[in-house]
Amino acid sequence: MFLPYLLIIVLVAIDQLIKYQIVANITLGERIDFIPNILSLTYLKNNGAAWSILEGQMWFFIVITLAALAVAFYFLIKRPKTHQLMTISIVIITAGIIGNFIDRIRLGYVVDMFQLDFINFPIFNFADACLVIGVLLLCVYLFKFDTENMKEK
Repeated sequence: MFLPYLLIIVLVAIDQLIKYQIVANITLGERIDFIPNILSLTYLKNNGAAWSILEGQMWFFIVITLAALAVAFYFLIKRPKTHQLMTISIVIITAGIIGNFIDRIRLGYVVDMFQLDFINFPIFNFADACLVIGVLLLCVYLFKFDTENMKEK
């Protein structure tokens, strides 16, 4: 029961530590090769969502974030005995939501830093990666395990 919340705290702490180190050690817009031809670190300020869509719509992000957190915590609190894969996916998604929410409230933007050098892909952060991985795991759960519930109904 306590473990999911501890994992959320650890993931959010990792996200915030990475962002702190980037801001403290890299100049805005500077690019540093991390793994040559694969991954670079580039410090950017993102005022929007993925691909900088909805830039400057802070009120929208706050409302959506609070709604998403309410749904996530509903599943963690009211349905604690769900399948482990669903719990893990909700935990990872929640950590990603909180990590970026902290930036939006504290800074007014989200700190992004990971740049994939082998494809043209938007620069992202650890919280974004948590969101994507969590959603993928949730999809796996829904398509692989929850289809049994759908067949029963």
